[in-house]
Amino acid sequence: MKIHIQVKPNSKHKSLLEEQSDGTYVVYVKEPAVEGQANSASIALIAKHFKVPKSSVRLQSGAGSRYKVIEIE
Repeated sequence: MKIHIQVKPNSKHKSLLEEQSDGTYVVYVKEPAVEGQANSASIALIAKHFKVPKSSVRLQSGAGSRYKVIEIE
């Protein structure tokens, strides 16, 4: 399954995953967008939400962007 997400790093919110009406997700993480910290936190949050191990969640595209495509096995 592939999902499209928008990551909001350095968020004042607690770590949160919100589904939008168009089927995309907004991921709020406290970690900064430095050296992949926000990406790692996003993957951990997505794995927890979908109840799969982190190894089943893979960043397919958008490593340096706020808009990403994630593949969940």
